[in-house]
Amino acid sequence: MSPEKSAGVVVLFRSRRTEADPEGYGAMADEMLTRARSMPGFVDFRHYAAEDGERISVIWWESEELMRDWREDARHQLAQRLGRERWYSFFHLDVAHVVRSYGSRQDD
Repeated sequence: MSPEKSAGVVVLFRSRRTEADPEGYGAMADEMLTRARSMPGFVDFRHYAAEDGERISVIWWESEELMRDWREDARHQLAQRLGRERWYSFFHLDVAHVVRSYGSRQDD
């Protein structure tokens, strides 16, 4: 996350896909990330996968109000529906307000 950007909300999206490479998943995931990055209030995105196949995406937003536009985006809602119907055997979403954020970075 860029040091000059501030995030007030973080979304933790845990999931397990139905198969290794479900049809249409990759293209939709790429489209959703591009689309989210273009939304006002989007701060950053990271994705991690565990050895057992569980995955977590961490998405930071400036505010819950700005994140709401993403939640209500028609194309995003389609991706969510397809995820429930086709792509995920499990998912869980947590939305949290950032209480404190600080750090240190020493670039070479």
